Amino acid sequence: MGVKLGILGLGTVGTGTVQLLQDKAGRHPLLQEIEIYRVGVRSLDKHRAVELSTEVLTTDLESIVNDPAVDIVVEVMGGLEPARSLILKALSNGKHVVTANKAAIARFGAEIFTTANQAGVYVMLEAAVGGGIPVIQPLKQSLSVNRIHTVTGIVNGTTNYILTRMQTEGSNFSDVLADAQRLGYAEADPTADVDGLDAADKIAILASLSFGGRINLQDVYTEGIRQVSKTDIAYAEKLGFVIKLLAIAKRDTPSSPLSVRVHPTLVPQAHPLASINGVYNAILVEGEPIGQVMFFGPGAGAGATASAVTSDILNLVAVLKTNTAVANPLLTCRHQEYCEIAPMVELITRFYARFLTNDQPGVIGKLGTCFGNYGVSLESIVQTGFQGELAEIVVVTHDVREGNFRQALAEIRDLSAIESIPSLLRVL
Repeated sequence: MGVKLGILGLGTVGTGTVQLLQDKAGRHPLLQEIEIYRVGVRSLDKHRAVELSTEVLTTDLESIVNDPAVDIVVEVMGGLEPARSLILKALSNGKHVVTANKAAIARFGAEIFTTANQAGVYVMLEAAVGGGIPVIQPLKQSLSVNRIHTVTGIVNGTTNYILTRMQTEGSNFSDVLADAQRLGYAEADPTADVDGLDAADKIAILASLSFGGRINLQDVYTEGIRQVSKTDIAYAEKLGFVIKLLAIAKRDTPSSPLSVRVHPTLVPQAHPLASINGVYNAILVEGEPIGQVMFFGPGAGAGATASAVTSDILNLVAVLKTNTAVANPLLTCRHQEYCEIAPMVELITRFYARFLTNDQPGVIGKLGTCFGNYGVSLESIVQTGFQGELAEIVVVTHDVREGNFRQALAEIRDLSAIESIPSLLRVL
């Protein structure tokens, strides 16, 4: 008996998945067991890059998740609704689900996984984070005995592409964004990417797997890259750093709260993530006893994402073929409780700040005094030159509690010599 798939959506990822399922030569023999039984589309008349018989295509997506013959529902339509409702209906009907939908999982994961566990079926989401990079299953299986303490990722290709070009060309954010949109690397509405929302969805998923608890998306501190200027990129380079949009989940001890955040970060040039450029993604996992493991590869694209979707389908085909009544604990979602998330003021990190000041004697001394009042220790302080009449001063701190640093800045803003603080970035 073949395993029957119902696929919801035939866009870029859906088409890539169908192409992969149809091109079986030289791939895993389990692909022979799969029948593309129904594919849900918006319009039947559209020209498509794959050949499917007219009986397979339908515009009635509800009929797919309610069809008793369908074993696995593959959701590659994206968006929040009707994707969420269709996933829940499929699970309630006892069907396994494969999804690439990080937005739905990050927002409705609690509801989706609770429904799956009650129905005794699996939700597989390898394609939701990092495109074709295998990271979800390794966290669930290969690394499952490790005590993970940090997951640091470049998980959004659009922002990485923009920052890489700003760095190599010395260009402005707005110019590179416009060019990236023209080339198709950035959406017409780039908000989800450049404001860090897409990366926040992904780190919420990675954190929940790594730390065995649910993550409330509202608790993920999120800051995008619109404020990163070519000036900062140039200074970062002089100081031995590159600027990357990092998604970070960290827990110092097994009993301490999690820090989960997305923000542009100065990364030391020797760090493994510093050399990840263009549209590539990478996720660095640090734990005990493994040490450091890095997963690197294409974070998007039809082929890469289809690879992840299809590997999940194969995992489920194997489950259906072995047909045990008890769920495999290395494939299910095991966490019920929410993680405690530490507030950002408690974060211990280094900072980079750029000040524009009136050119008068003693400014650097006053800065140093204000920082000293709040226990902020400075690694370097440099007067870098002038912008018109104003002197530019760049500061890099040692590790400091974010709350203390913010208090020092509030005092510094009141100094008559300080014209503005155009940049404030965390340092890895």
